[in-house]
Amino acid sequence: MNKPITKGGSLLERAAEIYDFGSGLRLPAGPHFQPRAAPEEPPAAPTQAESKPVEITPTETAPPRPEPKPLPRRAAPVAGRSGQVDREGLEAAGFILPESGATGLAEEFRIVKRQLLLGARGGTGIAEDKRQSILVCSARPDEGKTFCAVNLALSLALEKDVEVLLVDGDFANPEILPILGLEDGPGLIDAIADPSIDPNSCVIRADLGGLSVLPAGRRVNDATELLASARTREVLASLTRGRPDRIVIFDSPPALMASPAPVLAALVGQVMMVVRADETSESDLREAIGLLSGCDSVSLLLNAASLAASGRRFGAYYGVDQ
Repeated sequence: MNKPITKGGSLLERAAEIYDFGSGLRLPAGPHFQPRAAPEEPPAAPTQAESKPVEITPTETAPPRPEPKPLPRRAAPVAGRSGQVDREGLEAAGFILPESGATGLAEEFRIVKRQLLLGARGGTGIAEDKRQSILVCSARPDEGKTFCAVNLALSLALEKDVEVLLVDGDFANPEILPILGLEDGPGLIDAIADPSIDPNSCVIRADLGGLSVLPAGRRVNDATELLASARTREVLASLTRGRPDRIVIFDSPPALMASPAPVLAALVGQVMMVVRADETSESDLREAIGLLSGCDSVSLLLNAASLAASGRRFGAYYGVDQ
Protein backbone atom coordinates (compact mmCIF):
# COMPACT_ATOMS: atom_id res chain seq x y z
CA MET A 1 0.00 0.00 0.00
CA ASN A 2 1.48 3.35 -0.91
CA LYS A 3 2.20 5.92 1.69
CA PRO A 4 0.31 9.17 1.44
CA ILE A 5 2.24 12.02 -0.06
CA THR A 6 3.17 14.65 2.48
CA LYS A 7 2.48 18.16 1.78
CA GLY A 8 6.02 19.50 2.65
CA GLY A 9 8.99 19.23 0.30
CA SER A 10 9.31 19.09 -3.46
CA LEU A 11 7.40 16.79 -5.61
CA LEU A 12 10.49 14.58 -6.09
CA GLU A 13 11.16 14.33 -2.36
CA ARG A 14 7.55 13.52 -1.66
CA ALA A 15 7.61 10.80 -4.34
CA ALA A 16 10.80 9.29 -2.85
CA GLU A 17 9.01 8.79 0.41
CA ILE A 18 6.44 6.62 -1.33
CA TYR A 19 8.73 4.83 -3.87
CA ASP A 20 12.13 3.38 -2.82
CA PHE A 21 14.30 4.59 -5.72
CA GLY A 22 17.65 3.20 -4.11
CA SER A 23 16.48 -0.38 -3.92
CA GLY A 24 18.00 -1.13 -7.32
CA LEU A 25 21.34 0.18 -6.15
CA ARG A 26 21.61 -1.91 -2.97
CA LEU A 27 22.96 -5.50 -3.14
CA PRO A 28 20.57 -8.09 -1.78
CA ALA A 29 21.64 -9.85 1.44
CA GLY A 30 21.10 -13.54 1.88
CA PRO A 31 22.76 -16.86 2.27
CA HIS A 32 23.17 -17.30 -1.46
CA PHE A 33 25.38 -14.24 -1.83
CA GLN A 34 29.12 -14.28 -1.16
CA PRO A 35 31.41 -11.38 -1.77
CA ARG A 36 33.96 -11.76 -4.58
CA ALA A 37 37.39 -12.77 -3.35
CA ALA A 38 40.09 -10.28 -3.85
CA PRO A 39 42.43 -11.22 -6.69
CA GLU A 40 45.66 -12.92 -5.65
CA GLU A 41 48.80 -10.94 -6.19
CA PRO A 42 51.17 -12.50 -8.75
CA PRO A 43 54.22 -14.17 -7.27
CA ALA A 44 57.23 -11.93 -7.05
CA ALA A 45 59.85 -12.52 -9.71
CA PRO A 46 62.88 -14.37 -8.34
CA THR A 47 65.91 -12.31 -7.71
CA GLN A 48 69.11 -12.92 -9.67
CA ALA A 49 70.57 -14.95 -6.81
CA GLU A 50 67.54 -17.23 -6.70
CA SER A 51 67.20 -17.72 -10.45
CA LYS A 52 67.82 -21.21 -11.77
CA PRO A 53 69.05 -22.21 -15.22
CA VAL A 54 66.25 -23.17 -17.52
CA GLU A 55 66.58 -26.51 -19.20
CA ILE A 56 65.40 -26.49 -22.77
CA THR A 57 64.35 -29.83 -24.16
CA PRO A 58 64.92 -29.99 -27.92
CA THR A 59 61.91 -30.93 -29.94
CA GLU A 60 64.07 -33.13 -32.19
CA THR A 61 67.00 -35.31 -31.20
CA ALA A 62 70.15 -34.28 -33.06
CA PRO A 63 71.87 -37.17 -34.92
CA PRO A 64 75.02 -38.43 -33.25
CA ARG A 65 78.19 -36.77 -34.53
CA PRO A 66 80.29 -39.26 -36.50
CA GLU A 67 83.63 -40.04 -34.96
CA PRO A 68 86.55 -38.71 -37.02
CA LYS A 69 88.28 -41.35 -39.06
CA PRO A 70 91.91 -41.90 -38.14
CA LEU A 71 94.45 -40.69 -40.68
CA PRO A 72 95.96 -43.46 -42.77
CA ARG A 73 99.26 -44.60 -41.38
CA ARG A 74 102.25 -44.09 -43.57
CA ALA A 75 103.63 -47.40 -44.71
CA ALA A 76 106.87 -48.25 -43.00
CA PRO A 77 109.85 -48.51 -45.35
CA VAL A 78 110.56 -52.04 -46.42
CA ALA A 79 113.73 -53.28 -44.85
CA GLY A 80 115.92 -55.41 -47.07
CA ARG A 81 118.60 -57.85 -46.04
CA SER A 82 122.20 -57.22 -45.17
CA GLY A 83 125.37 -59.23 -45.61
CA GLN A 84 129.12 -59.17 -45.18
CA VAL A 85 131.33 -59.24 -48.23
CA ASP A 86 134.10 -61.85 -48.32
CA ARG A 87 137.01 -59.44 -48.69
CA GLU A 88 139.69 -62.10 -48.46
CA GLY A 89 138.05 -64.12 -51.22
CA LEU A 90 137.72 -61.06 -53.44
CA GLU A 91 141.33 -60.06 -52.96
CA ALA A 92 142.54 -63.58 -53.64
CA ALA A 93 140.53 -63.65 -56.88
CA GLY A 94 142.05 -60.37 -58.05
CA PHE A 95 139.11 -58.02 -57.50
CA ILE A 96 139.64 -54.42 -56.46
CA LEU A 97 138.97 -53.38 -52.85
CA PRO A 98 139.25 -50.08 -50.96
CA GLU A 99 142.20 -51.42 -48.97
CA SER A 100 143.99 -52.67 -52.10
CA GLY A 101 145.42 -49.25 -52.88
CA ALA A 102 145.93 -47.61 -56.27
CA THR A 103 146.56 -50.73 -58.35
CA GLY A 104 146.65 -50.77 -62.13
CA LEU A 105 143.28 -52.55 -62.23
CA ALA A 106 141.71 -50.03 -59.84
CA GLU A 107 142.96 -47.14 -61.98
CA GLU A 108 141.61 -48.70 -65.17
CA PHE A 109 138.13 -49.03 -63.68
CA ARG A 110 138.31 -45.46 -62.38
CA ILE A 111 138.60 -44.33 -66.01
CA VAL A 112 135.87 -46.71 -67.16
CA LYS A 113 133.35 -45.59 -64.53
CA ARG A 114 133.91 -41.90 -65.28
CA GLN A 115 132.65 -42.39 -68.84
CA LEU A 116 129.66 -44.39 -67.63
CA LEU A 117 128.81 -41.86 -64.92
CA LEU A 118 128.85 -39.13 -67.55
CA GLY A 119 126.09 -40.95 -69.40
CA ALA A 120 124.20 -41.76 -66.21
CA ARG A 121 124.06 -38.04 -65.40
CA GLY A 122 122.61 -37.11 -68.76
CA GLY A 123 125.77 -35.99 -70.46
CA THR A 124 125.31 -38.09 -73.61
CA GLY A 125 121.63 -37.69 -74.43
CA ILE A 126 120.41 -40.92 -72.80
CA ALA A 127 116.68 -41.11 -72.02
CA GLU A 128 115.99 -39.91 -68.50
CA ASP A 129 114.14 -43.05 -67.39
CA LYS A 130 117.14 -45.23 -68.39
CA ARG A 131 120.11 -43.12 -67.32
CA GLN A 132 120.69 -44.93 -64.04
CA SER A 133 120.99 -48.42 -65.54
CA ILE A 134 123.99 -50.11 -67.16
CA LEU A 135 124.22 -53.59 -68.70
CA VAL A 136 127.52 -55.49 -68.69
CA CYS A 137 127.52 -58.15 -71.39
CA SER A 138 129.76 -60.26 -73.62
CA ALA A 139 129.33 -62.25 -76.78
CA ARG A 140 130.19 -65.65 -75.32
CA PRO A 141 130.99 -67.16 -71.89
CA ASP A 142 134.41 -66.88 -70.21
CA GLU A 143 135.17 -63.44 -71.65
CA GLY A 144 135.19 -61.74 -68.25
CA LYS A 145 131.80 -60.00 -68.13
CA THR A 146 131.05 -60.97 -64.52
CA PHE A 147 134.59 -60.09 -63.43
CA CYS A 148 134.18 -56.65 -65.02
CA ALA A 149 130.64 -56.15 -63.67
CA VAL A 150 131.74 -56.86 -60.09
CA ASN A 151 134.83 -54.65 -60.37
CA LEU A 152 132.80 -51.83 -61.87
CA ALA A 153 130.32 -52.09 -58.99
CA LEU A 154 133.12 -52.16 -56.40
CA SER A 155 134.73 -49.11 -57.96
CA LEU A 156 131.44 -47.20 -58.06
CA ALA A 157 130.76 -48.17 -54.44
CA LEU A 158 133.79 -46.10 -53.43
CA GLU A 159 132.23 -42.92 -54.84
CA LYS A 160 131.10 -40.40 -52.22
CA ASP A 161 127.85 -39.44 -53.95
CA VAL A 162 126.89 -42.71 -55.64
CA GLU A 163 124.98 -45.75 -54.46
CA VAL A 164 125.41 -48.81 -56.67
CA LEU A 165 123.03 -51.76 -57.01
CA LEU A 166 124.57 -54.82 -58.65
CA VAL A 167 121.87 -57.05 -60.18
CA ASP A 168 122.60 -60.64 -61.14
CA GLY A 169 120.80 -60.92 -64.47
CA ASP A 170 122.49 -64.14 -65.56
CA PHE A 171 119.54 -66.29 -64.51
CA ALA A 172 120.89 -69.55 -65.93
CA ASN A 173 124.32 -69.19 -64.31
CA PRO A 174 124.21 -66.69 -61.39
CA GLU A 175 127.69 -66.00 -59.96
CA ILE A 176 127.48 -62.67 -58.19
CA LEU A 177 126.54 -63.95 -54.72
CA PRO A 178 129.20 -66.70 -54.57
CA ILE A 179 131.89 -64.23 -55.66
CA LEU A 180 130.93 -61.70 -52.98
CA GLY A 181 130.31 -64.37 -50.34
CA LEU A 182 126.69 -63.35 -49.80
CA GLU A 183 123.79 -65.63 -48.91
CA ASP A 184 121.31 -66.50 -51.66
CA GLY A 185 117.62 -65.59 -51.50
CA PRO A 186 114.69 -64.21 -53.50
CA GLY A 187 115.65 -61.80 -56.25
CA LEU A 188 114.75 -60.10 -59.50
CA ILE A 189 112.78 -62.92 -61.14
CA ASP A 190 110.76 -63.49 -57.96
CA ALA A 191 109.76 -59.81 -57.82
CA ILE A 192 108.78 -59.83 -61.50
CA ALA A 193 106.77 -63.05 -61.28
CA ASP A 194 104.96 -62.08 -58.05
CA PRO A 195 103.57 -58.50 -57.92
CA SER A 196 103.10 -58.81 -54.15
CA ILE A 197 106.88 -58.87 -53.65
CA ASP A 198 108.58 -55.52 -53.20
CA PRO A 199 111.84 -55.66 -55.19
CA ASN A 200 113.59 -53.54 -52.56
CA SER A 201 112.88 -56.20 -49.93
CA CYS A 202 115.09 -58.61 -51.93
CA VAL A 203 118.05 -56.22 -52.02
CA ILE A 204 121.06 -57.18 -49.90
CA ARG A 205 122.87 -54.23 -48.34
CA ALA A 206 126.57 -55.06 -48.31
CA ASP A 207 129.08 -53.76 -45.77
CA LEU A 208 131.27 -52.18 -48.42
CA GLY A 209 130.82 -48.53 -49.32
CA GLY A 210 127.58 -47.87 -51.16
CA LEU A 211 127.24 -51.41 -52.54
CA SER A 212 123.96 -53.35 -52.62
CA VAL A 213 123.16 -56.57 -54.48
CA LEU A 214 119.95 -57.95 -55.99
CA PRO A 215 120.13 -61.73 -56.59
CA ALA A 216 118.84 -63.38 -59.74
CA GLY A 217 116.17 -65.30 -57.84
CA ARG A 218 114.73 -68.75 -58.44
CA ARG A 219 115.32 -70.70 -61.62
CA VAL A 220 112.48 -70.41 -64.13
CA ASN A 221 111.99 -71.56 -67.72
CA ASP A 222 110.30 -68.36 -68.90
CA ALA A 223 112.83 -65.76 -67.75
CA THR A 224 112.85 -64.04 -71.16
CA GLU A 225 109.07 -63.71 -71.25
CA LEU A 226 109.00 -62.39 -67.69
CA LEU A 227 111.64 -59.78 -68.53
CA ALA A 228 109.62 -58.68 -71.58
CA SER A 229 106.50 -58.05 -69.47
CA ALA A 230 105.29 -54.63 -68.33
CA ARG A 231 105.89 -55.74 -64.73
CA THR A 232 109.67 -55.63 -65.35
CA ARG A 233 109.55 -51.90 -66.08
CA GLU A 234 107.63 -51.35 -62.86
CA VAL A 235 110.24 -53.32 -60.92
CA LEU A 236 113.16 -51.44 -62.44
CA ALA A 237 111.46 -48.10 -61.81
CA SER A 238 110.94 -49.00 -58.14
CA LEU A 239 114.66 -49.73 -57.75
CA THR A 240 115.57 -46.13 -58.61
CA ARG A 241 112.46 -44.26 -57.44
CA GLY A 242 113.46 -41.67 -54.86
CA ARG A 243 117.13 -42.63 -55.31
CA PRO A 244 118.63 -40.25 -57.89
CA ASP A 245 122.17 -41.26 -56.88
CA ARG A 246 121.67 -45.00 -57.39
CA ILE A 247 123.34 -46.67 -60.38
CA VAL A 248 121.98 -50.10 -61.32
CA ILE A 249 124.43 -52.50 -62.96
CA PHE A 250 123.14 -55.69 -64.58
CA ASP A 251 125.39 -58.69 -65.10
CA SER A 252 123.83 -60.12 -68.25
CA PRO A 253 124.08 -63.60 -69.75
CA PRO A 254 126.21 -63.82 -72.92
CA ALA A 255 124.37 -62.29 -75.87
CA LEU A 256 125.04 -65.21 -78.24
CA MET A 257 124.18 -67.86 -75.67
CA ALA A 258 120.98 -66.74 -73.94
CA SER A 259 117.89 -64.80 -75.04
CA PRO A 260 117.47 -62.53 -71.96
CA ALA A 261 120.42 -60.31 -72.99
CA PRO A 262 118.65 -58.47 -75.86
CA VAL A 263 115.58 -57.92 -73.67
CA LEU A 264 117.68 -56.44 -70.87
CA ALA A 265 119.55 -54.23 -73.35
CA ALA A 266 116.29 -52.55 -74.33
CA LEU A 267 115.64 -51.64 -70.68
CA VAL A 268 118.93 -49.90 -69.87
CA GLY A 269 120.61 -46.66 -70.86
CA GLN A 270 124.10 -48.03 -71.55
CA VAL A 271 125.69 -51.33 -72.51
CA MET A 272 129.30 -52.10 -71.67
CA MET A 273 130.40 -54.87 -74.03
CA VAL A 274 133.33 -56.89 -72.68
CA VAL A 275 135.70 -58.10 -75.37
CA ARG A 276 138.41 -60.57 -74.40
CA ALA A 277 141.72 -59.89 -76.07
CA ASP A 278 142.78 -62.55 -78.63
CA GLU A 279 139.60 -64.58 -78.01
CA THR A 280 136.48 -62.66 -79.03
CA SER A 281 136.16 -62.83 -82.79
CA GLU A 282 135.08 -59.86 -84.85
CA SER A 283 132.11 -61.76 -86.26
CA ASP A 284 130.87 -62.68 -82.77
CA LEU A 285 131.29 -59.10 -81.61
CA ARG A 286 129.33 -57.70 -84.55
CA GLU A 287 126.56 -60.25 -84.13
CA ALA A 288 126.32 -59.60 -80.38
CA ILE A 289 126.16 -55.83 -80.85
CA GLY A 290 123.41 -56.34 -83.39
CA LEU A 291 121.38 -58.30 -80.84
CA LEU A 292 121.86 -55.55 -78.27
CA SER A 293 120.67 -52.81 -80.64
CA GLY A 294 117.75 -52.09 -78.30
CA CYS A 295 120.19 -49.85 -76.45
CA ASP A 296 121.53 -46.82 -78.32
CA SER A 297 124.71 -46.45 -76.26
CA VAL A 298 127.12 -49.39 -76.52
CA SER A 299 130.76 -49.12 -75.46
CA LEU A 300 133.53 -51.73 -75.66
CA LEU A 301 135.82 -52.77 -72.84
CA LEU A 302 138.97 -54.70 -73.78
CA ASN A 303 139.65 -57.33 -71.14
CA ALA A 304 142.78 -59.36 -70.39
CA ALA A 305 145.03 -57.27 -72.62
CA SER A 306 148.69 -57.86 -71.82
CA LEU A 307 149.92 -54.59 -73.32
CA ALA A 308 148.10 -51.32 -73.80
CA ALA A 309 148.46 -49.82 -77.24
CA SER A 310 149.48 -46.48 -75.74
CA GLY A 311 152.09 -48.09 -73.54
CA ARG A 312 150.44 -46.76 -70.35
CA ARG A 313 151.01 -48.66 -67.13
CA PHE A 314 148.56 -47.55 -64.47
CA GLY A 315 149.77 -48.14 -60.94
CA ALA A 316 153.45 -47.54 -61.66
CA TYR A 317 153.01 -43.85 -60.82
CA TYR A 318 151.91 -44.91 -57.31
CA GLY A 319 154.78 -47.35 -56.90
CA VAL A 320 152.72 -50.38 -57.91
CA ASP A 321 153.70 -52.20 -61.10
CA GLN A 322 150.67 -54.10 -62.33
